[in-house]
Amino acid sequence: MTTAYLDRLNDRQRAAVTFGVAPGRVPPPLLVIAGAGSGKTSTLAHRVAHLLVNGADPRRILLMTFSRRAAADLTRRVERIVAGATGQEALAAALDWAGTFHAIGARLLRDHAPAIGLDPDFTIHDREDSADLMNLVRHEAGLSRTEARFPAKGTCLSIYSRCVNSGEALDGVLRDHFPWCAAWEAELKRLFAAYVAAKQAQNVLDYDDLLLAWAQVMDDPAFAAHLGGAWDHVLIDEYQDTNRLQARILLGLKPDGRGLTVVGDDAQSIYGFRAAEVRNILDFPASFAPRAEVVTLDRNYRSTRPILAAANAVIGASRERFTKDLWSDRDSARLPRLVTVASEADQARAFVDAVLANREAGQRLMDQAVLFRTASHSGQIEVELTRRNVPFRKFGGLKFLDSAHVKDVMALLRFARNPRDRVSGFRALQLVEGVGPVAARRVLKLLDASPAPLAALRTLPAPPRSTDWAGFVAALPEGAGWPEALSRARSWYDAQMDRLHDEPEFRRADLGQLEQIAAGYPGCEAFLTDLTLDPPDATSAPAGVPLKDDDYLILSTIHSAKGQEWKSVFVLNVVDGCIPSDLGTGQSADLEEERRLLYVAMTRAKDALSLGVPLKFYVTQQAKRGDRHLYATRTRFIPTPMLDRFEQVYWQPPLAPGAAAVPAPPRLDVAAKLRGMWD
Repeated sequence: MTTAYLDRLNDRQRAAVTFGVAPGRVPPPLLVIAGAGSGKTSTLAHRVAHLLVNGADPRRILLMTFSRRAAADLTRRVERIVAGATGQEALAAALDWAGTFHAIGARLLRDHAPAIGLDPDFTIHDREDSADLMNLVRHEAGLSRTEARFPAKGTCLSIYSRCVNSGEALDGVLRDHFPWCAAWEAELKRLFAAYVAAKQAQNVLDYDDLLLAWAQVMDDPAFAAHLGGAWDHVLIDEYQDTNRLQARILLGLKPDGRGLTVVGDDAQSIYGFRAAEVRNILDFPASFAPRAEVVTLDRNYRSTRPILAAANAVIGASRERFTKDLWSDRDSARLPRLVTVASEADQARAFVDAVLANREAGQRLMDQAVLFRTASHSGQIEVELTRRNVPFRKFGGLKFLDSAHVKDVMALLRFARNPRDRVSGFRALQLVEGVGPVAARRVLKLLDASPAPLAALRTLPAPPRSTDWAGFVAALPEGAGWPEALSRARSWYDAQMDRLHDEPEFRRADLGQLEQIAAGYPGCEAFLTDLTLDPPDATSAPAGVPLKDDDYLILSTIHSAKGQEWKSVFVLNVVDGCIPSDLGTGQSADLEEERRLLYVAMTRAKDALSLGVPLKFYVTQQAKRGDRHLYATRTRFIPTPMLDRFEQVYWQPPLAPGAAAVPAPPRLDVAAKLRGMWD
């Protein structure tokens, strides 16, 4: 056995990896503050591997991340490290409890369903299914026929989800986040109660229930001790992105903190709109007695020193944070650029010019990215890229399960497994030609009255106008093996594609991918659960993907760019009203998150960083005043004393051929003149 794997780590990383680890010992609580580009994933993988090398039972390690891909990547890294140290490749492969919070929650709820009052055959609804069920309940409660417009289904679900994940009361959520819905508080409370009752009647859990039910289980000390005792070591990645429910779960699992390691960066907490709570990581050390150990990783392996100096200055103005200044061995004479332009259109031209110049200098398009606060900010640059025939891909596009054809097949599978799931049944039934909403509701009502609904479905007479009813019933894969059940459902659905959808061949390619994915699962339940909680990207509905180009520019929201890096990064609209957003300046906590958002954008850059500062925006459909221009100022997060960390560039469009250059005005120091008035 060798510990040579520790030699690859710097001193801070090694301290985080080895803290409290010894054979037969459960370490005290540990918080690893991992700055951007500091090797966070490698450090976490090495800590898990170090636990295994020192005798920890892999079956008694719980490793939770925020995506299935991150969990798979961590597990592969651990396997390589352990195999190199011990020669036992199978040791790390026994990490049976590695996954997302929601996937682990779903597994625990199924495993313990009889003991906690759940039916283990529950169906998990994704966001769209949950919104559809909310709408159904909303309609049945008469709230879609109110004199004043009642909040739409998506808004209702967002309010409900915010209450669940933040732990805030409904009145506080409405006041702080949905003030335009505050007049409906009593009706919303009644709606949410009916929504919960409908889910229970249909044996359905939504995305939020997977955490809420788990957290409620942890409120029972005996059950919490039972679950917490199943693992000696609990390790959490991206802890700054957890909400109050998740923190409640963790503290219930390990109330004394022993065996608990959390890794994250308070400076990268940018998901407040999903109810992520930065206080979870800020307050973590004081949650235990004695306090948790804090190890800070501040060596950055990604960016140059000038980029880090600018990013450190921006985040250094935060009201409350774990103090760290990122540093790097990568020197450069190139300062990050503040590019001032007259308009958004000029910003698009300036940045596309720079992207193409980089490409001519040998930098691939894929090594460059344009980032923005919200997806709507990229319109001008998309037009410019298209005009100049520059291929690009915009993140994020449709998810696999957002595609109508994939949702159709998933509805068939869900309906066959749980015929009391009214949302899936309502969608699946209307795939039959001649069956509309009225007939679908009539069938579902008959099934609700039967103790064996799927058997009852097979004996029902065909709806009057339906065609191929017998084929539909035969396509419901009850009792079929796996993945044959999916093949049967897909085969029937394939015959409906030309009638139901445009571009059916592209959609058939997605369903082929769906079958390939299904082949890797032991059964329908695991397949449905995993794809609902962490769906892959769709292939048939890309946003700006050039189908024949193997090199393309990345366009991404800052939220989607977290965890990524590029050689050259261009950030759009670094002005007040965009960063920070107009909606993010109401409370100090919101403003601090907007500051962190800019910091995250800046720290994606490895070699070159450009921040766009357009002075003028064209705004359409302004009430009473018509289309007009709005004028902007540089973001408040880069005040004048910080400007020495940037190269200031004033970009102007190139002159048309034969046009005379406009002479620059003389340089004046107006500020000195103003000061001189009082000398």
